[in-house]
Amino acid sequence: MDDEPLSRAAQLLREAHYVIALTGAGISTPSGVPDFRSPGSGLWERVDPMEVASIYSFRREPQRFYDWIRPLAGLMTLAQPNPAHRALADLEARGHLMAVITQNIDGLHQAAGSKHVIEVHGSLRQATCLQCYRRIPARPVIEQFIRDGEVPHCPACGGVLKPDIILFGEQLPVQALYQARQEAYRCDLMLIAGSSLEVAPAGDLPLLAHSNGARLILVNLEPTLLDPLADAVFHADVADILPRLVAQVVGPLA
Repeated sequence: MDDEPLSRAAQLLREAHYVIALTGAGISTPSGVPDFRSPGSGLWERVDPMEVASIYSFRREPQRFYDWIRPLAGLMTLAQPNPAHRALADLEARGHLMAVITQNIDGLHQAAGSKHVIEVHGSLRQATCLQCYRRIPARPVIEQFIRDGEVPHCPACGGVLKPDIILFGEQLPVQALYQARQEAYRCDLMLIAGSSLEVAPAGDLPLLAHSNGARLILVNLEPTLLDPLADAVFHADVADILPRLVAQVVGPLA
């Protein structure tokens, strides 16, 4: 790729006063975590999401949800941050990035070193009992489930445990969504990486930022509906583009 578009995008980053990032599943695919919509590999290619990943189907048939998510959970426990995650963490550490808003549940931004991460679709760090609402660390529960495939139950009351991720039919975490919207209002540049921007309300955050005068840099393999609004667009691998872009802003990455 010609370095001129990267240089222009890097200049936008250097000139901005308050930069935030919005990331989607595409930033984690280089780490071996599949996304949901890519032709041929997306997780929704073979199943109806409302049948396996809605709160209604979960309450009715939790085993079906756990059978579906078991391979994905195994991949997530093994996944490591890739150069795109590390680039954003470095950009934050150097004072050029104020927050990462992510639609992902894999925790790879934190593993890469990002400090201010807003998880609008929840995470796999904790699980909640649907009967007594006790919350417990999810890692041991998930590791046991990956081994035996059994639906995990609350150690206190025996109720079904649900990981603290947002399923279809559930509201997004109120505090996280509020924080994300506040950051979108406040920023003067949003760096969008690996998101198709097809899932609301997270996918609407760039519009919110743009309507408030913010510039947009968009890095995604496939075109999005917001490409015409962006000041810089890269249809390329985030694990290639983000490190090169950040290096032009802060110097070679550690």
